[in-house]
Amino acid sequence: FAVWNQELGNPRSFVMDRADWGPGYGREEIRETLNVKRAEITSAGCFVEDIDDEEKLCRRTAEEIAAGKVVGWFQGRMEWGARALGHRSIVADPRRPEMKEILNSRIKRREPFRPFAPSILEEAVDDYFERKELSPFMTMTSRVKAEKCGIIPAPTHVDGTGRLQTVNKQAQPLYWRLIKEFENLTGVPVVLNTSFNENEPIVCTPEEALDCFLRTKMDVLAIGPFVITRN
Repeated sequence: FAVWNQELGNPRSFVMDRADWGPGYGREEIRETLNVKRAEITSAGCFVEDIDDEEKLCRRTAEEIAAGKVVGWFQGRMEWGARALGHRSIVADPRRPEMKEILNSRIKRREPFRPFAPSILEEAVDDYFERKELSPFMTMTSRVKAEKCGIIPAPTHVDGTGRLQTVNKQAQPLYWRLIKEFENLTGVPVVLNTSFNENEPIVCTPEEALDCFLRTKMDVLAIGPFVITRN
């Protein structure tokens, strides 16, 4: 295939631009899980809201992130591979330097030096990173521009780099919209992204997502059209 495309100049028949090839769960499957777990949700002091509008869902979630809340983001089909790329992610405000410690100690419960990733709108990557290549699968690191390190300190590594994920509007419309809503609120086209798990494989099912949310004391869970918040 490399010879066909790169040496002979022929077009590729398939270009992988997204990784959500895993299982997905619809509204009714998620609702059933919430009904089964209703007693646990109530006893944890949580409130469930049904937001059946993607624009409102993204705006509401972006408001929570901008307010410093830690959000579990469970949307669409699960990613295939080792990285959480906006379908089974924990997202947070990259502007807050304390967010790194909050996530490692309270949510992930792991070593304090473990880093996080910046998910950035594809069209804004040149404004924040020195490397121009796109990285939709979070496989490359790039140096954060010096003037931006103080703006997104939470996902910036100690050496001034970041293992970025560039988010394309066509490939990931919902995650792109979430980041865009965050940019509309804050002026920053970046969210902190880490895998939706706590010392276990990335969550796959609604039940796994809800259990992880309740166990780790995350602030908000956006699961399909439902938003669960702690009182």
